[in-house]
Amino acid sequence: MGKFIYEGGPKVEIEDRALTHIQLAVTAKLRRGEPFGFTWKEDASIGGGRTTVWIHAGSSIVFKYFGSRQPQINRAWVEALAFTANSPSGLYLVPEPTAEGAAKSPDLASA
Repeated sequence: MGKFIYEGGPKVEIEDRALTHIQLAVTAKLRRGEPFGFTWKEDASIGGGRTTVWIHAGSSIVFKYFGSRQPQINRAWVEALAFTANSPSGLYLVPEPTAEGAAKSPDLASA
């Protein structure tokens, strides 16, 4: 279980595979100079709700992984995440598309 940490404050635990795909979508947007919002649901153990952060070129963000191996990349998932990042609501975690185009839910827990 990895962590996404924003500006040393808000953070969320995300399964390493999902976090890798989020990182690819985020870095692609930042390379193009495109700011965007990133929203995640908070765990009920800390009150539930959701958090949204504004990500831009000057943001201090950390992708912290539990495992040391890079997972195999699913380009369709990166594209699906990038699609959400381009929407008015901004980036949010979507289920991983399978090879057949069906969706597989990633593990996501909040901290």
